[in-house]
Amino acid sequence: MPTELTKEELLAKAKKPAEDAMRLHPFYRGKVQIAPKCVIRGFDDFAIWYTPGVAAPCRAIQENEELAYEYTNKGNTVAVVSDGTRVLGLGDIGPLAGLPVMEGKALLFKYLGGVDAVPICLDTKDPYRIILAVKWLQPSFGGINLEDISQPKCFRVLDMLRTDPEVRIPVWHDDQQGTATVILAGVINALKVVGKRIEEAKFAIIGVGAANVATIRLLLASGVPFGNIVACDSKGILHPEREDIAQRKIEFVDKW
Repeated sequence: MPTELTKEELLAKAKKPAEDAMRLHPFYRGKVQIAPKCVIRGFDDFAIWYTPGVAAPCRAIQENEELAYEYTNKGNTVAVVSDGTRVLGLGDIGPLAGLPVMEGKALLFKYLGGVDAVPICLDTKDPYRIILAVKWLQPSFGGINLEDISQPKCFRVLDMLRTDPEVRIPVWHDDQQGTATVILAGVINALKVVGKRIEEAKFAIIGVGAANVATIRLLLASGVPFGNIVACDSKGILHPEREDIAQRKIEFVDKW
């Protein structure tokens, strides 16, 4: 039987990741880097990968934009876009202080999925400027991962980008769709274990932030009856008679 840890040992264990992070982050000076994927046999090869040879694929893409997915890494490159207003449990710490988290997300993309990701930390809190920046970034990326953007503006940013005909690449918000997808996957498998259909299950949602609002939407889309979901915020259960909810609908149209 393993020895039971003391309170002091548990506290020391909890502090160790932060201590290691402060030691290793400056050692590596970040967590991600760009490395060549093509063969470089000598300086002559730069005539293939750069000028003058590179002009040929440029002309081909100019004639047919879909060839960018064949001749470049666009299809395997994602931008991790954040304004640093809702970073993990740290809150609004700003884009520069949020950069280690965005690098960490890029690391997860590469290590777990083989996808190249680039942290893009924007020095603006204006949702419309974030939307505009994402639209400007489109040519370089195959997808956009919105990350750690505070609510309720995160709903507006995501919904406007996903419905904008000028946006031609996938856009998702990890804190909304990523969390909701993982929860739904867990629910589906848990229901298999207990032998229930999703239409029969009842759900208690604690907190009504970006992640849980998206979870509610996904549960409803998956067949859960509206009456089978009970959602609570800091003031109690959400219901039509709550006057503060009516007011918040006016303030936060994108969320409610």
